[in-house]
This record gives sequence, C-alpha cells and structure tokens, in this order.
Amino acid sequence: MPVEIRDLEEFVKITERAVECRVKRSRKKGEVKVKARTKRYLYTYKTTEDKLNEVLSKVKCKKIIDVDEGKEIKAPQASS
Repeated sequence: MPVEIRDLEEFVKITERAVECRVKRSRKKGEVKVKARTKRYLYTYKTTEDKLNEVLSKVKCKKIIDVDEGKEIKAPQASS
C-alpha cells in the first residue's frame, strides 16, 4: 500500500532517496499526485495543477516521469 504524505517538506526529504518520481494527473478531480518510489515504499503527495511547478522545483528525484504523457520531464530549477 502506498503511504500518503501531507507535508511538502517531509515529501522533499523522501525524494532525496527515491529511485524515481512520477506525476499523475486526475482530470475529474483537478488534482495531481506526485509519487516517489523508494527501495521499500511508494510515497504519494497530492497537490493542485497550479502548485505543481512549485512542488517539482523542490523535488530532488534523479528521474521524473509524467505518466499521462509517457515521457521523462525536467524539473524546474529552484531559484536561490
């Protein structure tokens, strides 16, 4: 069973050790799930389409895949 994380900062820490991250959009509900696969668990974080770029800029996955488009995406770089 996947583990749902509700705190963004905790999810960012988990993504540091994740093998890959996936982005899955729900058309009906208007929400987006970002999934982080680690060696042991699958963690999910729910957000809106508007806040997706902010979340992806903080995520530190080596590989980010957009499930709906079927291709790897580049995370926006966080501005310092």
